[in-house]
Amino acid sequence: MLNKLTTTQVWVHDQDEALAFYTEKLGMELRDDVTVPELGNFRWLTVGVPGQDVSITLMAIPGPPVFDEETRDQITSLMAKGASGGLFFSTDDCRATYEELKKRGVEFAQEPTEQPYGIDAGFRDPSGNHFRMVQQS
Repeated sequence: MLNKLTTTQVWVHDQDEALAFYTEKLGMELRDDVTVPELGNFRWLTVGVPGQDVSITLMAIPGPPVFDEETRDQITSLMAKGASGGLFFSTDDCRATYEELKKRGVEFAQEPTEQPYGIDAGFRDPSGNHFRMVQQS
């Protein structure tokens, strides 16, 4: 049986740019950065929230043979429209975290807003992935 979620993944346009964003702007820590020459220099790059076991893989959108160019272009297009992402982060103070991240240059799609479940805000990474952060009631 499954017993733990260890890693999730987001597509990114540029792994170095993504690494800088997730570590310098969001305050995550680097977990893994491994390049495998035998697999066409495939790079396994993960980050995570300090003190938490779950890692986020910052995955470059692969071309052939994994995806044909049409599929790769479709993924890129969906990311540009904000239809990719799906990570939800918690925070003890949504408004303060919003202000801090905004000062660091994080682009927000929605300011902190009162919701029935708490206060939440939406932001995006440099690749266009949309994420939410919530201060639960």
